[in-house]
Amino acid sequence: MEKDLESSVRPWGRYEVLQETPFFKVKCIWVTPGKRLSYQRHERRAEHWYIVQGEAEVTLNGVISHCVPGDTVEVKIGDLHRISNVSDIEVIFIEVQTGTYFGEDDIERIEDDFGR
Repeated sequence: MEKDLESSVRPWGRYEVLQETPFFKVKCIWVTPGKRLSYQRHERRAEHWYIVQGEAEVTLNGVISHCVPGDTVEVKIGDLHRISNVSDIEVIFIEVQTGTYFGEDDIERIEDDFGR
């Protein structure tokens, strides 16, 4: 029997888990216009982002870059990172996580617009 995949609504948008194994996890993430995820880092996973819709501002270890569909972002274990939607449509990106643990509790938030 197939496991039901996780989805979650967040204050910045939502995500759906597309695939999860002991070795990787793949999510589709939607970021609402004008919103941004927390500035955070992970101890046990790296992330690879592929932007598919919208315009995003990505902060990676204090360096800000502008991303459009087709752009990719490499987030290594321990990197400080954040994505912000700077367009008037949803930013959608695919996130591939690799590492030893993929739980939502492997998030150290440095700054968060929603007080988490």
